[in-house]
Amino acid sequence: MKVVIHPSEIKGNIRAAAGKSSMQRACAAALLKSGTTRIINPGKSNDDLAAIDVIQKLGATIEYDPLTGDLLISSNGVQPVSAEMNCGESGLGIRMFTPLAALSSTSLTINGAGSLLTRPMHFFDEVFPQLGVSIHSNEGKLPLQIQGPLKPANIDIDGSLSSQFLTGLLMAYGASGTNDAVIRVEELKSKPYIDLTLQVMKHFGWEVVHENYEEFKFTSSQQISTTVSLTYEVEGDWSGAAFLLVAGAIAGNIVVEGLDVFSTQADKAILQALSDSGCALSIQDKRIEVGPLPLKAFHFNATDCPDLFPPLVALAAYCEGTTVIEGVSRLAHKESNRGLTLQEEFGKLGVDIQLQDDIMTVKGVAGGAVKGATVHSRHDHRIAMACAVAALKASSSVEIEDADAINKSYPNFYEHLEKLGVLKSSTHQ
Repeated sequence: MKVVIHPSEIKGNIRAAAGKSSMQRACAAALLKSGTTRIINPGKSNDDLAAIDVIQKLGATIEYDPLTGDLLISSNGVQPVSAEMNCGESGLGIRMFTPLAALSSTSLTINGAGSLLTRPMHFFDEVFPQLGVSIHSNEGKLPLQIQGPLKPANIDIDGSLSSQFLTGLLMAYGASGTNDAVIRVEELKSKPYIDLTLQVMKHFGWEVVHENYEEFKFTSSQQISTTVSLTYEVEGDWSGAAFLLVAGAIAGNIVVEGLDVFSTQADKAILQALSDSGCALSIQDKRIEVGPLPLKAFHFNATDCPDLFPPLVALAAYCEGTTVIEGVSRLAHKESNRGLTLQEEFGKLGVDIQLQDDIMTVKGVAGGAVKGATVHSRHDHRIAMACAVAALKASSSVEIEDADAINKSYPNFYEHLEKLGVLKSSTHQ
């Protein structure tokens, strides 16, 4: 699909979409907990739908409440009903659900789609044999052939590539009932996402303590009684809302509702970047007002929130001066190599981006407007959204090819932009 975004003034109120990081973790926890879990505000993105499909393949049953739209998940733990599960294009899904699938003694094939097929999974080759799980991968990539059951043991892991592997192990260890195994982690990245994992686990009855994110221990792995029906409300998504907030800072006064300012989501850090850029910003309980003022360059460390790079680049394009963003090394294994993709696609819009070691610099555009051009999402949802936001104050229209990449995380994104007054047209390729 091609989408053309025309220069637009925006205004109005919009509710943030459901957070897929919260939604997918809740699905995993509901699979592991015997009984029924009610998920309020369930997500509908491709990644969310992939997670729902995976937990059904691993034995859960689901239904939607016709009155509320809530998702009801019933489970007796991991009891696979299929020999294969597919995580779609979800990096969190493949890294979190693989250790959970390994709790079973069933031989399973674990696969994915799109860019996930090229992303490194050698972590499992190295760690699973230490936990009694046999594994065969495609030279460190998908598909994976595994057979458990996983037996928790004291292990040391590398947390520098992604925290998502640790999320899967923490949940698997918790579900196994261990209370003496220790996971030691070196160079853990994206610590706020582990905070979210621990928060979800605690809600479902698993207590984990850590020492400076370097050593994780289980103080209690007692499941909540199966007679208790749990309820979990999915948070508003800071990752997707970051694009809306940047849109407000660039193109008009808007209100974004449904975001928890006390959330453990890493991408809540967008508020700091917005504040440093000098835009109009008012933060209230589950209500954030943002609007344009003269914007200035800022310095931001995105090592623990690499998904913010695309909206940060869109913001920096309209800031006077040169913005510095740290953490480029976290971008190589996303849906695209995001550092290079941002440099190339925003280069088409007249934005000068330089990459050196772990640093990205973004030079604000002269005259305060990016150029109209045709760009390509590179099949990356966040690139598509970043280009759409940057287009709002462009000198002329911006055409985005493969624009439906947004379905991975935020299928209602263009609809929400239109609700705020964005002028858009689209064609199917």
